[in-house]
Amino acid sequence: MSKLLGTHAIVIGAGIGGLATAKLLSSHFAKVTVLERDAFADRAEPRVGTPHCRQAHVLLKAGLVELLSFYPELERELELAGAVRARTAVDILIETPGIDPWPQRDFGFYTLCMTRPLLEFVVRSLTAKQANLDLQPQCRVTKLQLSGGQRVTGLTYEQAGAAREITADLIVDASSRGNMTLETLDACGIPRPDEMDIGVDIVYGTGLFRLSENASRSWRGVIHRPAPASGRGGFVFPCENGSWQVTLNGMHNDGPPEDLPGFIAFAKTFRTATIYDALKDATPLGAIHRFAFPSSRRRRFEALTAFPQGLLPIGDVICRFNPAFGQGMTVAAQEVGVLRRLLDERVSTAAPLEGLAGAFFKAIQSVLAAPWSLAESDFIYDKTRGARPADFAQRMQFSGALMRLAVEDAGVHRLLTEVNHLIAPPTVLRDPAIADKVTARMAAST
Repeated sequence: MSKLLGTHAIVIGAGIGGLATAKLLSSHFAKVTVLERDAFADRAEPRVGTPHCRQAHVLLKAGLVELLSFYPELERELELAGAVRARTAVDILIETPGIDPWPQRDFGFYTLCMTRPLLEFVVRSLTAKQANLDLQPQCRVTKLQLSGGQRVTGLTYEQAGAAREITADLIVDASSRGNMTLETLDACGIPRPDEMDIGVDIVYGTGLFRLSENASRSWRGVIHRPAPASGRGGFVFPCENGSWQVTLNGMHNDGPPEDLPGFIAFAKTFRTATIYDALKDATPLGAIHRFAFPSSRRRRFEALTAFPQGLLPIGDVICRFNPAFGQGMTVAAQEVGVLRRLLDERVSTAAPLEGLAGAFFKAIQSVLAAPWSLAESDFIYDKTRGARPADFAQRMQFSGALMRLAVEDAGVHRLLTEVNHLIAPPTVLRDPAIADKVTARMAAST
C-alpha cells in the first residue's frame, strides 16, 4: 500500500463508477466505506434504485481497459459468469442512415456483451475482496456534515430505521443524481454550477428473448441508429444464459409499447428489417421494461471559483449522456482513472486532498469533450431541447462526409471505431490526410 492520504474515505453509491472509485481509494486510505441505498443480492439481478439497469448497456472498449487496470481478473470473471465476447465492427452489425449496414471489418479488438446487473455484480464481488473496504447496503444518506464553513467532514445516513453519523477525510458522491453535492453547495453559500441540457425525452423498452436457432444471421449483435425523421432505433445484444437483450427506443416520447405485439410492430417501422426479422420469431423470456430518459446534462463544476473541501462528485453527478450512445459507464471509469493519476501525483505533498475537486474538474474535461460532442448530435432532431451549438450544421456535414469516407477506407473506419469506443481522441479524425479527403467530399456534395 502506498503512503496513506487519510484515515477514512466514503463513497456514496455502488454503481460501476462508485465501486471503481472505492477500489482506487482502498489503496490510499486506511478504510473505505461504500454506502448504497439498495440491498445487495447474492447474484446478478436488477436493483430497485437503478430502474434503467434492465435496459441494454454497453461497456465500450476504453471502459473495459480502464476497469481491467483496477480489476485485472475482471474479464475472466465476466466470461465465467456468462458474458459474451464479440468482435467490434465484425460481430456487431451497425446500421446508420445512409449506411445500412456498415462494412464488417476486423480491427482486432472486441467488447463483452452482458446485462448491466451481471457487470455490476461481478465488479461488486471483486471490490468486496478488499480487506479495508466495507460495502454497506440499504443506507440512505440524508445530509453531508460541514465544519469550519466549507469543509465536509462526514455525513448522516439512515440504516434499518436508525440515524447514524460517520466521519471521513474524503467523501465521493457517486450517487448519480448528486442531490447531496448540490445541497451542500447551498449550505456553503456557493452557487450551483451552470447546467447544459440536451432534451431528448428518449423512451426505451427492453426484453430478454431466446432467438430462433433457425434464423440466418451474419452478426452477434445489432445497433440500428435512428434517422432524423423517425427518431426510432434499437439494439440486439447477446448476454448470459444464452439469452438476448432487445432494446427499442424512440426520441421525444415516441417509445415502444410494453405489450409484445406492439413491441414487435414498433421494430417493423425501422428502415431495415434486421431487428424485426430477429424478433418476430423469438421467444420472450419475461416482460418488456420501459425507461424514460429526459436529457443529457453537463454540470460545469470546473467553472466554480470555490468548492467544499473533502467532497468530490463523480460520474453522472457531473455529466450524464443519452444512453443510446453507451458512454456512461465508460466515462465514469475513465474519470476514476483521472482521479488515480491525481492522487498518485499528490501522495507526497503536504496536503494532498486540498484543492482536489478543482483539479479533478479541470482534468476530466478532456474525458468529457468527446462523449459530450456526440451527445450534441441529438440536435439533428427538430424537437430536441437546448442550446444548439453555433457550428452544428458544419459539424454534421463533416461527420456525414467522414462516415461516407470510412465506408470505403478501412483505415478511416478503424479510426472512427476507436474514437466511438473512446480509445482514441476525435482529433485523429482531423489529421490533414483525412480532413482533406472529407473536405473534398463535402465540396462535391454541395
